[in-house]
Amino acid sequence: MNGPVVCRLPRTHRIEVATSDARLAEIAPAWAALWQRAGGLVFQHPDWISAWWRTTPYQDRRGLRIGLVWSDERLVAVIALATFRRSGIRVLEWAAKDHCDYGDVLLAPDCDLQILRQLWQRILDDGGFDLVYLNRLLPDARFPALLGPAAPGGGTILQPNHRSEVSYRVAGAWQGGAQWFESQSKKARQNYRRGRKFMEEGGALRFRLMEAHEAREPVLERVAALKRLWLAKHGRVSDLFDEGSAALAALVSALAGLGLLRIFVLERENEIIAISINFEQHGTMMAFVTTYDPAFERASPGMVLMMDYIQWSLDRGLTTVDFLCGGEDFKRRFATHSVILSSVMGGRSLRGRLAVLADRARHATKSWRSEKTSKQAEPAEE
Repeated sequence: MNGPVVCRLPRTHRIEVATSDARLAEIAPAWAALWQRAGGLVFQHPDWISAWWRTTPYQDRRGLRIGLVWSDERLVAVIALATFRRSGIRVLEWAAKDHCDYGDVLLAPDCDLQILRQLWQRILDDGGFDLVYLNRLLPDARFPALLGPAAPGGGTILQPNHRSEVSYRVAGAWQGGAQWFESQSKKARQNYRRGRKFMEEGGALRFRLMEAHEAREPVLERVAALKRLWLAKHGRVSDLFDEGSAALAALVSALAGLGLLRIFVLERENEIIAISINFEQHGTMMAFVTTYDPAFERASPGMVLMMDYIQWSLDRGLTTVDFLCGGEDFKRRFATHSVILSSVMGGRSLRGRLAVLADRARHATKSWRSEKTSKQAEPAEE
């Protein structure tokens, strides 16, 4: 019988798992340098993770697990994870999971994937969690390379999970925003013009990008207040917009510090009607938070603002507008492409493995009931 092949780290490499605030601050410069070399998204930048960690509620139920591989003094791999205790189970998930639309690892271009597997095994060996659940994986994510049988020692076997999400994008060969606008349906163009006309009845309407020197605090307070209204109306919650929370400001400051922040507003006589907090990376405009004043709902201010910033982006040579996670109708209406984001799950302890089995059973039961209901709804053959 063939035994497993064990690959050792090169002598110049060492593995570390950072768990403290102090160490998170110490490794930030090396981490930022790796992020730059690897072409990572902002969700994997140390400033983003640090902003989340400083402001996240229930820190007594959380713990950092930042996996690192060093080559001498150079950082070559990072897996930014954290634990969270819910319903008596300790779950290992992406750090800043609730504010990361795309999760993945950071890997230097010249780094061997085998090193990443050994880093993962070290995280498993250190333990401190029962269950692993990692979601929002893009089709080209590096992390799925860790799927499959565990390394020697009985680590977690990660398997694809049934949960998935969708990301909608606008991408095409338009020669600027005007051409994109004319490619929309007649109804969409009419709705845009009607919305603007309705809002202009009370004063001059203006779409603009906020300048870097403008004070962001009043705008962010407006965003949070409007989002709280929307969340209450739809029976949802998000600690990002809780009154008195510093989370939104911290994340936006991280975007601004990296030079990625783009805040678009729709104003009437200096009154903000709609806001979209976006960021620009890799030739793509990404929409992080969008909201609008419900007093103007009849005019669809969110739709008007979206069409304005899509045109703005295309006029400046960006190739894609990414609405990030979420299958909302307003995103699907304008999207030309969609991407399915996958997830993986695995149990480390007995409790974790039982939780995985229970999750699969619930999903199988739900699927069976849904299929049964669908068949019962089919018309009988004559």
